[in-house]
Amino acid sequence: MIDSLRHISGRVYFCVILLLLLAPALILALEQPFYLDLLTRILIMAIAVVSLNLIVGYGGMVSLGHAAYLGIGAYSVGILSYYDIYNGFIQLGLAITCSAIFALITGAICLRTRGLYFIFITLAFTQMMYFTLVSIEEYGADDGLLIYQRSEFGSLLDIENASNLYYLVLVVLLISLYLMHRLIHARFGRVMFGIKHNDERMQALGYDTYKYKLTCYVISGTLCGIAGFFLANFSNFISPSMMDWVHSGDLIFMMVIGGTGAVMGPVIGSFTFILLEEVLSGITVYWHLIFGLMLIALVIFGKGGLHGFLIRFDRRSTHDNT
Repeated sequence: MIDSLRHISGRVYFCVILLLLLAPALILALEQPFYLDLLTRILIMAIAVVSLNLIVGYGGMVSLGHAAYLGIGAYSVGILSYYDIYNGFIQLGLAITCSAIFALITGAICLRTRGLYFIFITLAFTQMMYFTLVSIEEYGADDGLLIYQRSEFGSLLDIENASNLYYLVLVVLLISLYLMHRLIHARFGRVMFGIKHNDERMQALGYDTYKYKLTCYVISGTLCGIAGFFLANFSNFISPSMMDWVHSGDLIFMMVIGGTGAVMGPVIGSFTFILLEEVLSGITVYWHLIFGLMLIALVIFGKGGLHGFLIRFDRRSTHDNT
């Protein structure tokens, strides 16, 4: 950790985390609660992008159906709330269980394919979930469901308080980043890195690459389900649109902007994507055009995303100092 802080990128990430820890106090002092809501949404999406980065950045499994897990986690909260079950431990447990089971079943099928076939079959499963929920009138169908009360954790934590919800999401994000760091530097991560670059060679070395990829896929889906749990509590509303393939595309863009395969990339990418969306939409109704051009330029000219830019800046600074 100390060594990383000697680099500019390490100091930038340290400052980002420090600002996130101090943000609620600063925002309340300025009496601008909207920005606390905005930061909470950014952190929730960052958890989802961290999960996607695991399978794409380290496993080479590009999925266009990752938003399905956001929806599963959100509906785990919404459906139980519909029946007046607000226990947060039960809701979170259901979100984790359902996300893991869905990832296990669909992953077992999807991972029999590769490349474009894998991309489209993940999309197909997500659209299947989307249209299933659209057809269920009991849970609001296309109109969705309102959630009148956030999850209850007894006397431990009251997430009806916006600051408490923010800090809970932040803690889960930091734990996710730490676990991802440990995971990718462990034997499992090194095997996944090898599978990403040469699956056949790893099989020749005796590794069951299918089981490794399936495990990675289930971990990713489960973590994204947790993000869905937070998203439902944050928005107090769920709908099938959470599973739309467009949202899966948004997650991919956030990952690419921050830097695919970088631990902190999802955080930087989520911040950049959502803040640009907010700023540009307030300037012009044609913000989608400007936003799209900026994203295209970043993908073409910004190899490695914003994290890659910081790394290259580090190297230039080190070279200049020597």
